[in-house]
Amino acid sequence: MKIATWNVNSVNARLPTVLEVLKTCEADVWCLQEIKCIDEKFPREELEGAGFNCAVFGQKTYNGVAILSKFPISDEVRHLPGEPEDEQSRYLEVLVECPRPIRVASIYLPNGNPRPSEKYDYKLRWMDRLNERAKALLTYEEPVVLAGDFNCIPRDEDCWDPKAWAEDALAWQDTRERFRKLQWMGYTDAFMARDGRIQKYTFWDYQAGAWQKDWGIRIDHLMCSPHAADRLKAISIHRMARALEKPSDHVPVIATFAD
Repeated sequence: MKIATWNVNSVNARLPTVLEVLKTCEADVWCLQEIKCIDEKFPREELEGAGFNCAVFGQKTYNGVAILSKFPISDEVRHLPGEPEDEQSRYLEVLVECPRPIRVASIYLPNGNPRPSEKYDYKLRWMDRLNERAKALLTYEEPVVLAGDFNCIPRDEDCWDPKAWAEDALAWQDTRERFRKLQWMGYTDAFMARDGRIQKYTFWDYQAGAWQKDWGIRIDHLMCSPHAADRLKAISIHRMARALEKPSDHVPVIATFAD
């Protein structure tokens, strides 16, 4: 059982690249972020033709998350509880009905820059809401994988230059503290559990030749509940997706679980 997370940075603008990656980087479930389209504009026909069931929580021009699954999906949750006035499409959760069902969420956490600002305050509130939902999910006593673009650099070793990122919202102490709360309550960072090497990145900016210089950061994570962590076998970062024609600035991260 393979579960992937990937910020596609506009599913329609990069659809040929998306279809190529889905074909070459095999996974049973894909958690997509920044699809940047409303539900009606999501390329459902093409992705269903590639063998996936689709759950979509879109938004015009910005944000948007989706989950693709080779298995039936049910029990869909769109949006995090706790802030009813929040209209941004950043959280989608489903139950994947494989032989050993697993609950999966696709997460696009706010960037939060500049800091300090209302944008950063929103980021922290959103992380608090995510942690409340994550805590509630533990009571289900089922495998849960929270997968997505967390816009959090967990440690200095997860970026090319800690000094360059020291004041950024992605690496600021309040961001990291909230990310660690997920771990304290019982969620496992799949990468740290099955790899953990330093300077292994999932994002390279389009500017300043970041990809060519390997100026990257690790901000795309799969956080596993205890029931999911018990089944976690391996993790891989599909780095070369960044070298494709018209790539996203993120690459897929794929976790393998025991069936």
